[in-house]
Amino acid sequence: MKLIDLSHPLEHGQLNFPWDPKISVLVHNTVAAIGYNITHLSLSTHQGTHLDAPFHFYDDGKTIDQMSLQQFYGKTKLIDFAPGSALAAKTPLTVEMFAPHADQFQPGAKIIYRTGWDRQFGRPEYFSEFPTLTLPAARWIADRRIGLLGMDTPTPSTDWKECHHILLKAGVEIVIVEGLTRLEQLPETFVFMGFPLNIKGRDGAPIRAVALVEE
Repeated sequence: MKLIDLSHPLEHGQLNFPWDPKISVLVHNTVAAIGYNITHLSLSTHQGTHLDAPFHFYDDGKTIDQMSLQQFYGKTKLIDFAPGSALAAKTPLTVEMFAPHADQFQPGAKIIYRTGWDRQFGRPEYFSEFPTLTLPAARWIADRRIGLLGMDTPTPSTDWKECHHILLKAGVEIVIVEGLTRLEQLPETFVFMGFPLNIKGRDGAPIRAVALVEE
């Protein structure tokens, strides 16, 4: 078995959504000064590769620390919408695109889809031109009560508020994993691990997303 890192590294000044807090990774002290290196870190709970808890869009939704670790780990299916390539900017991700994979969308299932958009990471258009999940497709996915939905885009949809409301509402509560990368290295079935920081009472967290695959 081998591990594949599916996470973008965090670094000072990295781009994010314009209304989010800016990431800051600053030297706080050094070996030369006090005998050890230590860093001051300030960032959004939704910086880089991260996941959303229901509390992100619902005041009465579950927070990160209230969620089960099993929700972040397990057998996962990959849907590759652009094998060997990438979808064009602003491509709508429709029900018709997901329907051929309907047998994978079982209650509790973990599904990650690939668009190739991680190639744009670090550019402004990564946050503005990404392939976007349509609201009918979001409802189609929510109706199937899967457990986790991951993607290589910074958020599922340009209709971000409505889409999150559909996927995170009570009775659905799909874990949304955003900003994945290197999905082209994955087989159709693998084990996903993406544990968040245990931030009490909050809405999401950066993760070190990893796939466990057979060599």
